[in-house]
Amino acid sequence: MGCVYSRACVGEICAPREARIKGPKNNARAQQEFPVFSPASSSDVQESEARDQLNQLSLTQDPDAGITRLSRVSSQFLPPDGSRTVKVPSKSYELRYSFLSQRGYYPDALDKANQDSFCIHTSFGADPNDHFFGVFDGHGEYGAQCSQFVKRKLCENLLRNPKYPVDPVEACHVAYLTTNSQLHADVIDDSMSGTTAITVLVRGRTIYVANSGDSRAVIGERRGEEIVAVDLSVDQTPFREDELERAKLCGARVLTLDQIEGLKNPNVQCWGTEEGDDGDPPRLWVPDGMYPGTAFTRSIGDSIAETIGVVANPEIVVLELTKNHPFFVLASDGVFEFLSSQTVIDMVAKFKDPRDACAAIVAESYRLWLQYETRTDDITIIVVHVNGLKETAIGGQSVGHGVAMRPPVPQVVEVTGAESPSTFGGSARNLRARHDLSKARIRALENSLEMGQLWVPPPSSHRKTWEEEAHIERALHDHFLFRRLTDSQCHVLLDCMQRVEVQPGDVVVEQV
Repeated sequence: MGCVYSRACVGEICAPREARIKGPKNNARAQQEFPVFSPASSSDVQESEARDQLNQLSLTQDPDAGITRLSRVSSQFLPPDGSRTVKVPSKSYELRYSFLSQRGYYPDALDKANQDSFCIHTSFGADPNDHFFGVFDGHGEYGAQCSQFVKRKLCENLLRNPKYPVDPVEACHVAYLTTNSQLHADVIDDSMSGTTAITVLVRGRTIYVANSGDSRAVIGERRGEEIVAVDLSVDQTPFREDELERAKLCGARVLTLDQIEGLKNPNVQCWGTEEGDDGDPPRLWVPDGMYPGTAFTRSIGDSIAETIGVVANPEIVVLELTKNHPFFVLASDGVFEFLSSQTVIDMVAKFKDPRDACAAIVAESYRLWLQYETRTDDITIIVVHVNGLKETAIGGQSVGHGVAMRPPVPQVVEVTGAESPSTFGGSARNLRARHDLSKARIRALENSLEMGQLWVPPPSSHRKTWEEEAHIERALHDHFLFRRLTDSQCHVLLDCMQRVEVQPGDVVVEQV
C-alpha cells in the first residue's frame, strides 16, 4: 500500500498477482511517477504463520476458528501505535482516525490477494487544512491491481487539477473520470476487472464525499440522546430505479441469475428492494452474452461493463461538519453486507478509540460472513473521530479556499439522475440465511469472473429443481470420490447430471 502527497502515510501492502498485459505500449509515460511511501511488509515468519492459520481454517470451516484467527492476525493490519491524530488549524479542531484492512477467506483460493486498498493523506498536498481518506474495493481477476492503481492515480489527478483549490467538487469529478481513462490505457487488463471508490476530502469544516460503486460512507449525527446514522453515499446498484433505467438506456439487460437460467420470467421484474434482497440481486448483462454480470452500476475500470452503462462518474455529497457530528466511517461492502449503517454507527459510538471500533466492526463482519456463507469478502474500514469542533460559524461567512458556507445537511451537488442520500434503516436481508438461491451457482459465477472466464448457464434440458440440486449436493458431499471437489466442479457435475427414468433390470452403469 503506498500513498503519495502526504506528510503521514498509512496503509497495507497487497501482494497481487502480476497483471496481465493488454498489449505492447509504444508510448512512454507522459509524466514521471511520484515517489510512493510504503511501510515495511511482514516478515517471512509472520506470513508463514498467517498462511498456516488460514490453511487450518479452510480444513475446519469453523466460524469460531475464523474469529480466533482474526483476533491473532489483525494486529498486523492495524496501526501499531494505535489511532493517529491530525489537526485542522483553520477551524481549531482535530481528526483522530484509525483503519483496518482484513484479507478475505476463500476456501478455493487461500492465497488470493486482498483486493481492497485504502489511503489516508494527512495534510493533503501542502495544505494542513486538507485531509483525504479513501477506500477502494477491487473485483475481478485483476481487482487488486486495479484498486492499487486507482488509489494512487486518483490522488495525483485530484491535486494536479487547477480547479482543486477553488472547486473541489469539479476537481473530484474530473479526477474520477481521468483515473478511469488512465486505467483503460494502462497495461492492467481491466476488461472484466475494476474497483469501487469511496473518498472523503476534509477541507476546513466542509467534507466532500465522492462515490463510484457500492462501498459506503456514513456519518454519525447526534439527535437528542441518540446518534443516528446518515448515509453520505447511496449504493449504486440496479436496485435503485434511477440507476436501473440509466443502465437499460445504455443497452444493458438487467436480470437475476434465476431469470438468466429460465427459472423466472425474464420479462417481469422479480426483485424488490435492496433491504429485502434474497441473495439473487439484479445484475447487468450485455445484450447478446452471459457477461459481465455486475451487481453494481458504477465503478472505475470494467471496460466491458462500461459499454452497458457501468460508468465511473461519481456522485458527490457536500456536508458542513458541526459539533453534532462526532465521527464518520468509510468502508467496503465487506462491512455492509451484513451490518446496516446504523449498526456500524452504534458500534463506533461504543468505543473511545477508533482503533478499537475498527477491530470490533471487522471482527463482527468476519463472524457474520462465516455464519451465513462459506467464505468472507475482503473487509476494509476507516473510522475518523471529529474532536473539538465548535458551533457553526454565522451563515454566509466564507470558509477557506473560496467555498461558501453550507448548511449542516448533506447536499448532493453532482448527481446524474440520483436521489439525495437518506438514512437506511436496518436491513431484513442482513441476518437472513440465503436458502432461496443455490450458493454453488453464485460462487461458480463469481469464480468464473475472477478467472476472466465467461459463465454460461446450464441448458434447459439439464435444469433441476432445488430439491434435486440439494439431493445431488448431499450425495456428492457424502461420497469419498467427490469430497475434495471445489464448488465450481460440483456445479459442473450438477449441470451434467440428467434425470433418467429406468425400469427394473435396466443397465444404468456399464464398465467397458
